[in-house]
Amino acid sequence: MMNEVLANLYERDIRKLIEELRLFRNEENVWKTTGSVINTSGNLALHIIGNLNHFIGATLANTGFVRDRDSEFSKKGVPRSDLIAGLEALIPMVKQAVAKSDLNEEYPLAFDGAKRSKGYMLTHLLAHLNYHTGQVNYLRRILE
Repeated sequence: MMNEVLANLYERDIRKLIEELRLFRNEENVWKTTGSVINTSGNLALHIIGNLNHFIGATLANTGFVRDRDSEFSKKGVPRSDLIAGLEALIPMVKQAVAKSDLNEEYPLAFDGAKRSKGYMLTHLLAHLNYHTGQVNYLRRILE
């Protein structure tokens, strides 16, 4: 039951981030910041793509994904359509991995200096996705 709930929340919330990116009237603003904000919406999208591909894809679904975290924040000018395609590609992979996970089982990697359950990690990663989606939403509204 909880696996299905988590899988559906991931799909809903990844789609929300996709919607936020589509709502930018000016695509150039996806790569802009303002004030003391240091991460662009494009970099936050790349970060979510890398984060979920690493912590769910490579670690739980054995996709072979190799993360380059630094590039998630240093790349610029990736077309919005590529960001959206990367997010769309997450949905079936994440849903399948979440559906197959024993939430009480230990997650294979230590996190925050401790061993955690898969349920803990999948909940944490969902909160992380939503945190950054909120940042994209506010940045979009401020810039436009």
